[in-house]
Amino acid sequence: MIDKAKTLKSLAEEVREFIDDDLISSLSNVSAVLKQSLTDINWVGFYLYKNGELVLGPFQGLPACTRIKLGRGVCGKSAETRRPVRVRDVHEFKDHIVCDSNSRSEMVLPLVKGDHLLGVLDLDSPSVDRFDSVDQAGLEAIAEILVDNIPWN
Repeated sequence: MIDKAKTLKSLAEEVREFIDDDLISSLSNVSAVLKQSLTDINWVGFYLYKNGELVLGPFQGLPACTRIKLGRGVCGKSAETRRPVRVRDVHEFKDHIVCDSNSRSEMVLPLVKGDHLLGVLDLDSPSVDRFDSVDQAGLEAIAEILVDNIPWN
């Protein structure tokens, strides 16, 4: 049986290798690594906090919404509360923003440095209840690596 926690820890170390001195190239490679390495994921990417809203950043998957207001949808809720949001079934989440109709569950992690919201890391799956507490802990560790090591503009 696969040890998910161990796999995510290994993935976090791999993510470090793709961080360089440019925000966009780093996030582009990290989104590609996450999409390639994680199973049962149909979208992974970043929304960056700019001028009071979330703006689509590097991602892997189908085209997505370009701007999200704070508090709106799963990403906006995570950004507004600055807390991870794990959704078992997006069809049951009030105000869910549909970008890919195949998505059924979602995990969003805020990227916060000090008191500053930088953006969010968003992952979608075509399966209901894809994300659990082990996924959340592993992805939080990856988010922390990104916040601490990427030069955010």
